[in-house]
Amino acid sequence: MSDLMKQDGFDYTFDQSACSTCQGRCCTGESGYIYISKTEIEKISELLNLDISEFVAEYLFKKAYKYSIKEVVHNDSHECVFYDRESNGCRIYDARPLQCKTFPFWNYYKTRVDELKLECPGIKND
Repeated sequence: MSDLMKQDGFDYTFDQSACSTCQGRCCTGESGYIYISKTEIEKISELLNLDISEFVAEYLFKKAYKYSIKEVVHNDSHECVFYDRESNGCRIYDARPLQCKTFPFWNYYKTRVDELKLECPGIKND
């Protein structure tokens, strides 16, 4: 079974097996926003066995009218608070936000494949 993923409208494929080699570059690096919906807040709260208000206070911040997951700073890297350095994975993988699930197939990267390839070793467009 192939680990290659393809999505219509994108000129590249994604090799999921590369995730084990990259040290979470999609979860670390430059600071950014990890937007999260009400439904996702509920699912993650349930996964973590937290009351929604506890979860929001502990792990989210408000940016305009949206919520984003907090980051932590490690050396010069901003990392999603749910990134686990030890396992090189996501502590909420089963309930991760849609923004995380759809990476690397973001519209932003349709015309920036070279930039994406610098971030993600699983990108193939040859």
